[in-house]
Amino acid sequence: MLPWFPVHPLWRGAMSGHRLSRRSVLALLASLGACGAAGRPAWSQNASPMLARPIPHNPAETLPVVGVGTAANFSGDPGRAGLMAVIKALVAGGGSVIDTAPSYGEAESVIGDILTQTGLGRRVFIATKLEDYQPGRLAPEARAPLQRLRTAKLDLLQLHNVHDPGQRLAELNSLKDLGICRYTGITTTYRSAYGAVESILKREQPDFLEIDYAIDNRDVEARILPAARDAGTAVLVALPLGRGGLFRKVRGKPLPDFASEFDCKSWSQFFLKFLLGNPAVTAVIPGTDKAEHMIDNLAAGQGRLPDAAMRTRMVRYLETLG
Repeated sequence: MLPWFPVHPLWRGAMSGHRLSRRSVLALLASLGACGAAGRPAWSQNASPMLARPIPHNPAETLPVVGVGTAANFSGDPGRAGLMAVIKALVAGGGSVIDTAPSYGEAESVIGDILTQTGLGRRVFIATKLEDYQPGRLAPEARAPLQRLRTAKLDLLQLHNVHDPGQRLAELNSLKDLGICRYTGITTTYRSAYGAVESILKREQPDFLEIDYAIDNRDVEARILPAARDAGTAVLVALPLGRGGLFRKVRGKPLPDFASEFDCKSWSQFFLKFLLGNPAVTAVIPGTDKAEHMIDNLAAGQGRLPDAAMRTRMVRYLETLG
């Protein structure tokens, strides 16, 4: 389990929005490298911790509430310096969850290389997926991600985009006994599969569910999240910043004054804190390939979170923006 890392002072000035100066980013990354070499952060005094939540099937283990997704953004950057900066920022900021999949281009291999080069492999929680899975073939299929990620064991292995309400998880769960993974779960980002997901949650009670959820995409609140709560299933939120429309809606608009009541300093934090204000959510995994965005996102896991009344106010405010 990743130990908590406090927040670098440079980050505090970065929390006002997504943009950092190039000079600030370079200074931050230089300090991250120095801290990695020292084995511990040099700014350990007077910093706010990242909020962490327990994994319901193993309450002794907690996960930091903000991680990173790697779909569509971890296959470029041939030199990988930018992507390495994202992972360093994640860890230095107290995060640990890295979500990936074989279908995300070269993401698994890129992550494996970065974790090997930085020595951060033992400080992250790696979640990946099985796709086009066939009965009797899960074990050999699962060994390919192990090789690409260059790890002896996965933290979480999920059946990707489930759609069959009769899906059984016994064979998937057997991979834990084989030492391939520590936790198992299911995913979908398709509303058409919500019925199947609900059935699987109620019958199989998986360790984890990864599902799409955002302030402008709240359908899971009615049945899926309650079913996950009843099953003791941890919830990773995919697409927590929406599918593109949220930032278009707020472009050029200031945050509402009430955002300060839950320590929010950017629109990204506004959207993420809305989700984290729901206790059914274990962690959010916004995708990014930019260190400054990673830093901004991590701040959503610090300070106060909106309560139910405030979350309603947030939705209503967003609706007034047209």
